[in-house]
Amino acid sequence: MISTTTRLLFAGMMLLSCGIAHAQSKHITKTTLAADTNSLRGVIDFHAHTGPDVIARSINDLQLARLAKQAGMRGIVLKNHYSSTANRAELAMQEVPGIEVFGGIVLNRSVGGINAEAVRRMAQVEGHRGKVVWLPTADAEFIVGHAAGHPPFVAVVKDGKPVAEMAEVFQVIAENNLVLETGHSSPQESLILIAAAKQAGVKNIVVTHALLQGANIDQLKQMGAMGAVIELCFQPGGFPGAKSDSPIGIPAYLRAIKAVGAEHFLIDSDLGQKGNPLHPDGILTFITELKAGGITEYEIDLMARNNPAKLLGLD
Repeated sequence: MISTTTRLLFAGMMLLSCGIAHAQSKHITKTTLAADTNSLRGVIDFHAHTGPDVIARSINDLQLARLAKQAGMRGIVLKNHYSSTANRAELAMQEVPGIEVFGGIVLNRSVGGINAEAVRRMAQVEGHRGKVVWLPTADAEFIVGHAAGHPPFVAVVKDGKPVAEMAEVFQVIAENNLVLETGHSSPQESLILIAAAKQAGVKNIVVTHALLQGANIDQLKQMGAMGAVIELCFQPGGFPGAKSDSPIGIPAYLRAIKAVGAEHFLIDSDLGQKGNPLHPDGILTFITELKAGGITEYEIDLMARNNPAKLLGLD
């Protein structure tokens, strides 16, 4: 059972990640690409927020595609909490050749919640750039909670099992070789979902910013052993000034990577909020911080290049 205090803690962290508070990020407000763009050569940002959106964003799809290409990156995955980005990804591919752009859909209330037909149509969009299916984020039960007067939420697990609607979603994901992301589910929910998805034939699973959701080392090890890839985001965990005992700071990321193994992780930005660094800057800083903490170049390759590429079917 998740305590009210814990739930409020992670709800607050979610607000931070949606751009409500950015006090830690005032050190950078615009892009300052490093002279050595080879630092990002081949990197894929698996979690990129862009405009247009219902939340103010620092950059739009085409601007980010151009910027990422300039930085030498291999690709980006566009994420929007409230609408599909498959069509936007295809347009960006047409307008900015030379970089891989993917999109997806988040199963929040705005698309009907756990809606297999929405996933099916996303996968059918011209160009087939829709590759990622996130379970509920802003409308996740774990985030919204059960306090009196809480807003409606989208449940993914009930009585220890995935809700009935998940079966068809798993089927569509498996048939189209899409990537399932656990969204803002709790660690306990994620473990249940990973097992059920694997049994249903889903090959590619990402645990969305698992430490931000409160996963401990034992849970991370279980997730990795089950074949899921665990996401670590620069925003907000990579911002300078995080306490050494923070559950989402660089020290926590280093402990997780060293305990579980880099082969089980991917690193990305989760950027796009007004006032925060732009995506290439964030990832470059993230890589620098991890290497300063003892992560090898080989491990960076696994987490920033190889694992994301495999998930997207590029390698």
